[in-house]
Amino acid sequence: MSTVDDDPVAAPDWVGRAANQSRLAFGLAVTELAARDSSVVAVSADTLDLIGLRDLSDRFPERLIEVGIAEQNAMGIASGLATTGLRPFVCGYAPFITARSLEQLRNDVAYANQRVVIGAAASGISLGVAGGTHHALEDLALMRALPNMTVVVPADAHQAWHATLATEHLDGPVYIRLGGRVEEPAVTPVVASIRIGQADVLRDGSDVTVIACGALVAPALEAAADLSAQGIDARVVNMHTLKPLDRDPILAAAAETGGIVTAEEHHLTGGLGGAVAELLAREHPSRMRMVGMPDEFAVVGPTDRVRDRYGMSGRGIRAAVLDLLGRSEPLA
Repeated sequence: MSTVDDDPVAAPDWVGRAANQSRLAFGLAVTELAARDSSVVAVSADTLDLIGLRDLSDRFPERLIEVGIAEQNAMGIASGLATTGLRPFVCGYAPFITARSLEQLRNDVAYANQRVVIGAAASGISLGVAGGTHHALEDLALMRALPNMTVVVPADAHQAWHATLATEHLDGPVYIRLGGRVEEPAVTPVVASIRIGQADVLRDGSDVTVIACGALVAPALEAAADLSAQGIDARVVNMHTLKPLDRDPILAAAAETGGIVTAEEHHLTGGLGGAVAELLAREHPSRMRMVGMPDEFAVVGPTDRVRDRYGMSGRGIRAAVLDLLGRSEPLA
C-alpha cells in the first residue's frame, strides 16, 4: 500500500497548508473550486478559521456568506442559492450542521434534491474536550437516512481534498464528514483521486477483513500490521463512501475471508457497521464484529483518550478481530 508521496518538495501547495487536517483540506479545495467556477459560493456557520476560509474571503469576498451560529439559516440560504444555479458549499460544525438544521436539510436540500455540498468539520469526538454537545456521533445515521444524499467520509486530508473536487461532477446533495483540530495520519497518496461510491482496498488479506472509514482507517492499518505479526492476514478496506455503498468489496470479503470487522468513530447504530450488516443480512450472512461508539454519550476528555476508552483505536480493532476469530491476545 502506498501512502503519501515521499518527495515533500514536489507536493502541491495545498498539502502543506492543509497540515494533515481534512477540515482545512476541504476549505482549500472549496477555494480552488471558486477560482475555477464563478458559481461556487461558500456559506459559513462560524467556520472561517475552523475550515480555513480566510483565503476565499480575501480572494472572492462577494462569494462568502457568513451567517454566524445559525445553521438552520445556513442550510436554507444554501438551498435558495442552489435554485438560482449557484453551487453552494455549506461549512459547519458536524454536530450542529446536522442535528440543529435537520429539518432544513431534509426538506429544503434532500427532498428538493438540491446541489448543495455540506462540509461538516469537528465530527466524531475530535472535539472531545468540548463535551457532549460538540460530539457528532449520530451524523452518519442521520445523513444515510435521507434520500438523495451522498455521504462521504474521507480517511485523511488528501482524500478530503480530492473528494471535495469530485463534487464538481455530482448532482444532488453531498455530505462530507471532516475531522477537527486534530492531526490525521496520511494513509492515501497525495495524487490519488477518489471515486465516489467505490471503496479502496488498502491492504490485501485472506483471514479477516477490516472495513473502516474516516478516523479509524489509520488504526485499522495499524491493527493489520500487529495482526500480521501474529500470523493473521487482515484485509483493510477504506469505505470512504457510505452512500452509495460499494457492495462488491463487502460481498467479496464475506466470501473470501473468515469474517468482517467494521470500524468507525460513530455510534454502532446506523453508521458504517449498520450499512455493512444490512447488506450482508440480505445477500451474504457473515460473521461480524463492530468497533464504534456504544449506545451512550461519550465522556469528556482529550480525543485520543476518549477514543481509546471506547475501543476506537488500533488496539480495539485488533481485539475485535481476535474475538471474531476465537483467538486471544498474546501475553505481553
